[in-house]
Amino acid sequence: MDYFAKRIIPCLDVQGGRVVKGVNFVGLRDAGDPVEVAKRYNQEGADEITFLDIGATHEGRKTIVDVVKEVAREVFIPLTVGGGIKELDDIYSLLNVGCDKVSINSSAIKRPDFIDEGAKRFGSQCIVVAIDAKRVGDNRWNIFTHGGRNDTGLDAIKWAREAYNRGAGELLVTSMDADGTKSGFDNILNKKISEVTNIPIIASGGAGTMAHIKDSFTKGNSDAALAASIFHFREIDIMDLKHYLRDEGIAVRI
Repeated sequence: MDYFAKRIIPCLDVQGGRVVKGVNFVGLRDAGDPVEVAKRYNQEGADEITFLDIGATHEGRKTIVDVVKEVAREVFIPLTVGGGIKELDDIYSLLNVGCDKVSINSSAIKRPDFIDEGAKRFGSQCIVVAIDAKRVGDNRWNIFTHGGRNDTGLDAIKWAREAYNRGAGELLVTSMDADGTKSGFDNILNKKISEVTNIPIIASGGAGTMAHIKDSFTKGNSDAALAASIFHFREIDIMDLKHYLRDEGIAVRI
């Protein structure tokens, strides 16, 4: 997939109607109003925005569609939404208020046919399968669900391959070990997943510097880099990052 421009995707983890950010999925701190934050990223040159209602699955409720609708009104770049999506009607409701893609995780693991059904009904390009992976041994990662609370015992590489075979259009791969640490992405994990699939990989978890983003493309074979705190708290400007990447020989949209 290297012939496409690489994408920079800010991530809005939303809980209690606010954007929050933590480390290793815990210790959350406030990062603002989701509509205002999304509007800012739209203006600052993000390629896409990902909106994750991080409490929905754990709390047993559906995604906050009304907030998604407000965000969709303010952004003119692709919007992916995840959290609490369990059935085809949930996907329809979100696409109907203006999101472009949905991210499914726990529901796909619980019932893998959901990936096939979603891809068949709405097209693979709408279905992003999110993979929250934690290293459990040498070159072995397990899939975790419910905001990182439950170890499914599923091998992340095998599950990525299955999701791809079932019709996922993209994979959002989050390293739980690196999440929020700003120590760099798990490029070994991402590269291994890229080798067994043929769809875009979105690297997530660990962005701390511009070099980390570059490495996700050059070492991790990712097609997009997703980050939160470095953008939320204005540690890195998106256009500065894109100019840096272009200077490093990486194709990006400016």
